[in-house]
Amino acid sequence: MYLGIVSTLFGIFFILFGVAGFLPGFFENYLLFGTFEVDKMHNIIIIVIGVIALLCSTKWKADRMFFQIFGIIFGLIAIAGYVRQGDLLLIHINMADNVLHFVIAVIFLVLGFSADKEGQI
Repeated sequence: MYLGIVSTLFGIFFILFGVAGFLPGFFENYLLFGTFEVDKMHNIIIIVIGVIALLCSTKWKADRMFFQIFGIIFGLIAIAGYVRQGDLLLIHINMADNVLHFVIAVIFLVLGFSADKEGQI
């Protein structure tokens, strides 16, 4: 499987979940799907990450770099969210978000550092 396909799927996933955070049926009492704490800034950031993933999906070097950089970023966000008890200045997150960010970080780091020079995983 090519890394570009995976980043395209993640891009679509992030955009859909970012948009869902603005829709009343999915977002109630600052919780997306009743679990993940989100706000407008959080949703915008998720959508931007999805767009970046789609843009990077066309070239394998950009793809690998996307997964490597955002794997590190999501890992740092998971740690910071845990240490700061969800207060990340611009956004607020809960423990479910921390777990999700950690899982995404691990997946992204594995994808980013295991792909070969042609972008195959």
